[in-house]
Amino acid sequence: MVPANLTNAVRKAVYKRDGYACALCGSPRGLQVHHAIHRSQGGGDCHHNLITLCWRCHAVAHGTRMPEYADWMDTEEMAQACIEYLADMYAPDWYPYRV
Repeated sequence: MVPANLTNAVRKAVYKRDGYACALCGSPRGLQVHHAIHRSQGGGDCHHNLITLCWRCHAVAHGTRMPEYADWMDTEEMAQACIEYLADMYAPDWYPYRV
């Protein structure tokens, strides 16, 4: 069974790793931890699968379009950007799935 929530220790470690800013746009406001590979798709709660996003990027990652950011990435581009960020960081051993 997959735990419902991340521990505070894991959340804080991900924020620290990403420099307390959104890994994609650099904003330090409204930070949230995002699963690059969703739990429902087998993604784990490990550092290899977690990325710091601001609330705006996190909303886009989950399919919400922001009219004021119409030229920003769509959901597919956001997913690809998250995966590339994590894969580059942990290369060549990137493995975001539950073990």
